[in-house]
Amino acid sequence: MGRQAWEESEARFVKYLDGLTSVIGHADRAAPLKGYCTGLLAAEGRRSVEPMAAVTAPAGVSAQHQKLLHFVANAAWSDELVLAKVQEMVLPQIERHGPIEAWIIDDTSFPKQGRHSVGVHHQYCGQLGKQANCQVVVTLSIANHHASLPIAYRLYLPEAWVGDAARRKKARIPEEISFQTKPEIALDQVRAACAAGVARGVVLMDASYGSNSALRGGVSALALSYVAGIVPTIKVQAVTESGKPGPRVSAKELALGLPKGAWRTVTWREGTNERLASRFARVRVRTSPIRRAKERAEETLLVEWPEGEEEPTKYWLATLPKSTSFRRLVDIAKMRWRIERDYQDLKQEIGLGHYEGRGWPGFHHHGTLCIAAYGFLVSERETIPPSGTRSSRSLTKTALPDGYRPRGAPDPAPTSRAQLDCHPASQTGRRHRSNAAQMPMLRT
Repeated sequence: MGRQAWEESEARFVKYLDGLTSVIGHADRAAPLKGYCTGLLAAEGRRSVEPMAAVTAPAGVSAQHQKLLHFVANAAWSDELVLAKVQEMVLPQIERHGPIEAWIIDDTSFPKQGRHSVGVHHQYCGQLGKQANCQVVVTLSIANHHASLPIAYRLYLPEAWVGDAARRKKARIPEEISFQTKPEIALDQVRAACAAGVARGVVLMDASYGSNSALRGGVSALALSYVAGIVPTIKVQAVTESGKPGPRVSAKELALGLPKGAWRTVTWREGTNERLASRFARVRVRTSPIRRAKERAEETLLVEWPEGEEEPTKYWLATLPKSTSFRRLVDIAKMRWRIERDYQDLKQEIGLGHYEGRGWPGFHHHGTLCIAAYGFLVSERETIPPSGTRSSRSLTKTALPDGYRPRGAPDPAPTSRAQLDCHPASQTGRRHRSNAAQMPMLRT
């Protein structure tokens, strides 16, 4: 990318930050907001407050550290308003390639030592794939095949925290926060998105959410369609050609009993370049018992059984119209992969899991600002030429080169990039750093 392109990108970044400052209240919050978002993109290694202060104000690190720390941990600005503003500014860029197709429900976790960080508890940690001390956040994202963006971000508070008045006070947990399961938090996020008039899409969720019938029912009550992953033990009744439900069996039992002709190879697209294929079957079902069959509309059970596997590997329930093509059904179901890429980039490239404070407000403020920085990168994806055949599928760190600092700041001492989080360097991360190393420095 040439100097002119960098200057244009820098100008868009300044305009973007100006948009964010319009919703944070006091004017004295503008400078630390800009410094925090810039630090998330420009700092090397861990994105905690001190290294971000060093890269954004190297001549006054101590003062900048205090400003950023107060802004993220104590300032009373609204996460909801900032996330809504991010969505307002980034959505037009996402929709240049087509309308929003999906809302994706999911969660992500952050391994933690000790017991004092808000919400930390011994629970299932997706990042480690086992029970561990961690925090878990429930998110809702909007997506099409070009890009995706988280629009809601809420910490799951375990029951052990909810009833502990001393821990609540110390962590500054709002009084109105009571215990909710993760599916309940997700449904609240979906309801809020509907109330806010967010461009609607098919609600996608993995089996940890999709197996919850109350969540599926709540989504349907909002007049939203879903494609929900489920566990194979969920009971269903195949709908016969006469319209009558068959025997009530597990989804797995029904799938294993399907004739060979029910299975077909379907190709879907992942991102914009890569096409994948596997073997699927679909059948119309009801999930309610026979005595209540009319209370629940027909759904489609979608099952994946890859060649070479001993049994089916994935199951979904979908409320898309019966006329939806087989390929479209599979394509929508597989769009949930986008949230995994979001989490990977937010953690490895933005520092989503790097917050070192212990309180509820700061934890959520940091997450909101990480999503804000990520949103700008999403909106800038097309400004860097592709570095390989798969580069358009992934986020490229386009807006700011490594070592960027605000205009007028003296050159900081060079630093090395440490390994982020507990993840090994991914192909995505290596591509991002390779691209960044080739970018010219913005004027300062």
